[in-house]
Amino acid sequence: MPDYSKQSDLQLVALLKQGEEQALSELYMRYWDKLLVVAANHLDSPEEAEEVLQDIFFSLWQRRETLALKYSLATYLSVAVKYRIINLMDKQYRLRHKMESRIADAELLSPSAETGLLEKELMEQIAAAVKRLPEKCRIVFTMSREQGLSHKQIAAELNISEKTVTNHLTKAMKDLKDGLNSNSFLLF
Repeated sequence: MPDYSKQSDLQLVALLKQGEEQALSELYMRYWDKLLVVAANHLDSPEEAEEVLQDIFFSLWQRRETLALKYSLATYLSVAVKYRIINLMDKQYRLRHKMESRIADAELLSPSAETGLLEKELMEQIAAAVKRLPEKCRIVFTMSREQGLSHKQIAAELNISEKTVTNHLTKAMKDLKDGLNSNSFLLF
């Protein structure tokens, strides 16, 4: 059994390609500390740095048969660390951005106490404005908006024409709008 610690990187890569696990272990021991320092300087936690290195050495073992080095193994591993860190940081950034976006959306969707009070006040003013409508107009409006009846159904039930139903609803909407505007509400 050869002494792997005395082998060059190229010899270890050749042994690695032949499936020699000891060659991987030697490379791991040879480069772990140096690469860990680089990874830890760029990442938030030592655990993430270790995980990046574990992934790189695992990938090295998986691709051992097709591994083709253009430059030195040290360069290959350094570049691998660099790109794993970039990918991890990009993933973290996207996740953080997504979470911040969801929180912002939730804050926009959840009504504040002030919004609830304004809504309640508006509903009270609408109810008061509906009560001030002329009787026939109020009845037609209530049948249309609250009961959901069609113009034809309202006309048949009240024994009036559909045109009269339309006229009552037009008047009701105008009176409600005027009544709400006079109470200094802005309608969007």
